[in-house]
Amino acid sequence: MFSTVKINLPGGIVPAGELLLLLEAAERAEVEYVQFGHRQQLLFSVATGQRRGLLHALGKAGILAEVDADAHPNLVSSYVVEEVFHTSAWLREGVYRDLLDLFDYRPRLKINLIDRHQTFVPFFTGNLNFITSDIPNYWYLSVRWPQTNARYDWPTLVYSEDIPALSSAVERVILANKAPLTGQPAADGALLHSLASAGQRFVTQPVPTPLALPEFTLPYYEGFNRYGSKLWLGIYRRDEQFAVAFLKDICQVCLRTRVGQLCVTPWKSILIKGIELTDRPPWDAVLRRHRINVRHAANELNWQVEDRCAPGLALKHELVRHFNEEDIRTYQLCFVIKTKPQTGLFGSIVVRRHFDSLTQTGLHAEQYELLHTHDFNPNSKDFISFRKKVSRENLPWYLAQLCDQFYEQQALPPLAPPEPPPTPAAAPDQPPLHQCPRCFTVYDEADGDPAQGIAPGTPWGALAGYACPTCEAPKEEFAAVPTPNSQWLAAQPQP
Repeated sequence: MFSTVKINLPGGIVPAGELLLLLEAAERAEVEYVQFGHRQQLLFSVATGQRRGLLHALGKAGILAEVDADAHPNLVSSYVVEEVFHTSAWLREGVYRDLLDLFDYRPRLKINLIDRHQTFVPFFTGNLNFITSDIPNYWYLSVRWPQTNARYDWPTLVYSEDIPALSSAVERVILANKAPLTGQPAADGALLHSLASAGQRFVTQPVPTPLALPEFTLPYYEGFNRYGSKLWLGIYRRDEQFAVAFLKDICQVCLRTRVGQLCVTPWKSILIKGIELTDRPPWDAVLRRHRINVRHAANELNWQVEDRCAPGLALKHELVRHFNEEDIRTYQLCFVIKTKPQTGLFGSIVVRRHFDSLTQTGLHAEQYELLHTHDFNPNSKDFISFRKKVSRENLPWYLAQLCDQFYEQQALPPLAPPEPPPTPAAAPDQPPLHQCPRCFTVYDEADGDPAQGIAPGTPWGALAGYACPTCEAPKEEFAAVPTPNSQWLAAQPQP
């Protein structure tokens, strides 16, 4: 018998020393592998006989844990992208830390703290989604009603220091009014705002413009990468399993090289920032010692699967193999595999197992529905069904069709009209040339006729008794011709 232990890592940030204590306690409870969840939390299984000792050790270290429960979802933040994939105008590490420290209660609703200019961390997977505005320390708030995909936009911007108190107030109202505010896509947002604001003095700002989000692209989040004068290291595991021994070594290198913390991503990977260029060798040594590969294909990194879901992970591997074999492009797309009715995952294309009673009782073969969000925007919750009752063996083929549909819908940029040829600049006025009608010899005032003692620059009118140097035709027979340009020269008879 095993139990699932869940430990929240607020904001996806965990100090290296604290993680090391946690891993040592897990190791003493005979835990060999841990996983990270899509809400940036830590998960692992522990034998029933080891559970009490583990929880006691975690309690002594001041680490809160839930066993076989998720009553208190983790606070998600986009701190992981700061300086690495994006540098915010005002949302820096200190603001994240101050905000997280102000939460003096354990939320029961899902809360996200997200920079609106990044695309790595999803925006609307929380129930309370705080998203930065262009006004420093003010946030948009989008409330996603529990157990629905419907959202209500808060009518004012929220001040940073009010986020914990407002979150607590909104949570109390929703939990006290479950019938009208939970599982109701048409829930009354104005009622929620009125009840949550009653008796409170929050600092607000008018919403200057509607919330606008950037076009989705998923940055490559693996391997060693340079930013500024330092490195960051991203580590992804295909089976989602991180060996306790490996993570302990990672923590020890962090402490030895003065890297204070690790970050957990919503893609179930870890990212370490602030590695000095001169400190890379010990990091390479740990990766070699544990045989860690850090360069997976990009079309494997853009999938979300439910936490600790072996069937979903196996299906992902099948589909990724097909994508690799067929060389299918998946840039700007991300995929979700859902085997349960409600998961809160993030993606533009959804592979959802049918939940009808016949499938559940095994009366027909395993079947799936393929859906995609409106305009393939992964932050949308407006789903469009593409194919229903798709067998497992036909999933790759239909998925490839859906990828093709996405790229066909992308408008090609209009071709710029050809630029007209440049108008030649008008040549400055020049004296005409004079040409002999017999042999076509030309007299050019700029050149003169040195063979006859006529200096360059001598005007035609100043010549007296001049004769053609070639055929001796007199000056009076010469005819004036225009100063040559490229078109005139091209028209002249070739020798």
